[in-house]
Amino acid sequence: MTDLSAYADLDLGRAGRRGYPEAVYCAGKTPSQVAGIAAEMRTHPEVVTLFTRAAREHAAAVLDVLPDAFHDPDAGLLAWPPTPPAPAGGPVAVVAAGTSDLPVAREALLTARYLGREANLVVDVGVAGLHRVLAHLELLRHARAVVVVAGMDGALPGVVAGLIAAPVVAVPTSVGYGAAFEGLAALLTMLNACAPGVAVVNIDNGYGAGHLAAQIAAPADADAAEADLT
Repeated sequence: MTDLSAYADLDLGRAGRRGYPEAVYCAGKTPSQVAGIAAEMRTHPEVVTLFTRAAREHAAAVLDVLPDAFHDPDAGLLAWPPTPPAPAGGPVAVVAAGTSDLPVAREALLTARYLGREANLVVDVGVAGLHRVLAHLELLRHARAVVVVAGMDGALPGVVAGLIAAPVVAVPTSVGYGAAFEGLAALLTMLNACAPGVAVVNIDNGYGAGHLAAQIAAPADADAAEADLT
């Protein structure tokens, strides 16, 4: 196996510096490279490591080194150590407009959980049947931050933001027919949301959305600790 320093310089101090550990983005990396990173992280069990955008061959490489790692094939995500930390701070809700948006929604959900937040998933509540999202208002209004994942017209985040007090993290997905332009239409809709309090991440970026929601919902002592670092 090639020496780790030939392709990666792991930021092992990131959690101490800013409160959240570095994740490993597997797309574009070879399985051998991902395995090398996993082998190094095996010696640092105090660091929660997420392997995101992991294809089947990446997952096999990680599990060969870390056989007890958590793996969600639908989300393309692995986590080690396998058990999330005890939740702290406020709850996060993740809303998937359609079943086709679930892989990205699950990436956001698991990211928030492994960054130490209670996170709950609401599925298939897109704008074609608004009564469905209204049935979950109690859960959404209880959340400190809400991630809304939607493709096609991307209208759901603005709808949710108009119903709750918490910030909404909007995630456009590449789900949709031709004029959806692989998520660009949803992205533009979300950026032009009329309801205030909507932040938008990149297309299909469930990890970024889950991370931002976890930061928004962080416990007050974590906010103070981050302030001490500045």
